[in-house]
Amino acid sequence: MGSSVISLLPIFHLLVLLGSSVNAYWPPSPGYWPSSKVGSLSFYKGFRNLWGPQHQRMDQNALAIWLDRASGSGFKSVKPFRSGYFGASIKLQPGYTAGVITSLYLSNNEAHPGFHDEVDIEFLGTTFGKPYTLQTNVYIRGSGDGKIIGREMKYRLWFDPTSGFHHYAILWNPREIIFLVDDIPIRRYPKKSAATFPLRPMWLYGSIWDASSWATEDGKYKADYKYQPFTAKYTNFKAIGCTAYSSARCHPVSASPYRSGGLTRQQYQAMRWVQTHSMVYNYCKDYKRDHSLTPECWR
Repeated sequence: MGSSVISLLPIFHLLVLLGSSVNAYWPPSPGYWPSSKVGSLSFYKGFRNLWGPQHQRMDQNALAIWLDRASGSGFKSVKPFRSGYFGASIKLQPGYTAGVITSLYLSNNEAHPGFHDEVDIEFLGTTFGKPYTLQTNVYIRGSGDGKIIGREMKYRLWFDPTSGFHHYAILWNPREIIFLVDDIPIRRYPKKSAATFPLRPMWLYGSIWDASSWATEDGKYKADYKYQPFTAKYTNFKAIGCTAYSSARCHPVSASPYRSGGLTRQQYQAMRWVQTHSMVYNYCKDYKRDHSLTPECWR
């Protein structure tokens, strides 16, 4: 019996090491799951095709959109919102996807061309053997038009986004913007001034398109259409909040149990884990940038 126990010790130590390794590379629980508070929305009820209708179809309760040499595709919510929770479960294509952008974002570009607001979740395509980069960005009142003033934060996810569906969401209310992945906050962008925060109504969009000039390693790798079509699948759509037509009494949604917004201590701990372990770029810490154009970094 003693020799049996001794022989099991290496296995026990291996299991302990594996367990600690998994915990070290997986965020702690946020303790609150805002997506569970929002019902799913039928694509046909809440959205319409924006472009590339021939590159869009329903496939086993998921919307598939794809890019090939002929076209990409995009969709848009029927309603504009002035605040809300906006999300979808997305599965990305594996393999060579350099130059290809898959996105879920808020924008009012069509209402304010050349002077628009935008809040982005973008997946930057990649080459064989390298992970996707998730990019979050905020543009305010034309900072995405002409001379671009981006507010990018980029992440390498702690899971493979091509192996299954994961839920990505934007919580936008008059006080803050919170980006979430599987209900884990990865970024909070608070309102510090009206000049650095989007306040005009926006629509929810999704798209897949060729951004070879910048998407993968600053344009080093381009879209290669011998690997077409490049396909993304979306399901479990969520879009709830105050529409542009809601009364002034409409109360903005929150990403936490607090009606006033913000995050709980446990949510902040999960977000700090992501920003410590998964963030690969923070515009506020890029000393090559002119931060007089992004005063929220130092206020």
